[in-house]
Amino acid sequence: MKKTTILKITLSLLVFAIILQSCKKDSTSKTKTKTDLITEATWKFSTATANGTDVSAALQACQKDNTLTFQANGNGTADEGATKCNAGDAQSAPFTWSFQNNETSIHASTVWFTGGSGDFTLVSLTETQLVVSQNITIGGTSQNVVVTFTH
Repeated sequence: MKKTTILKITLSLLVFAIILQSCKKDSTSKTKTKTDLITEATWKFSTATANGTDVSAALQACQKDNTLTFQANGNGTADEGATKCNAGDAQSAPFTWSFQNNETSIHASTVWFTGGSGDFTLVSLTETQLVVSQNITIGGTSQNVVVTFTH
């Protein structure tokens, strides 16, 4: 009877150890790079501030529905969305992009915002949010604009 009890306890401990082992997190799971994060899905406008003041409401609907898609090979597409501000504009336009300065800024081959340039400071980048800033000249005055995109 003692052998049976010892065998049952040993088997129970073995099964318990196997279950615990199978519940461990995979230590080889890859941490996503900034390239992984930025290329994961299409980005849509969320909010904008100029010198700390929310200016999202001042933007036209045709600007707010624009999207940006980044590809890992350094190509991208800017899309006008469902509405265009200028009917003569193409629906989408290709661009090239790259991280610069140890991935603290993004350089794009096109200007995304009137009065701006193709260089953006990367404020933050997560799986669901891209925040960039840029000094833009609006009405002859330079303003720091921060734009948030989500997906």
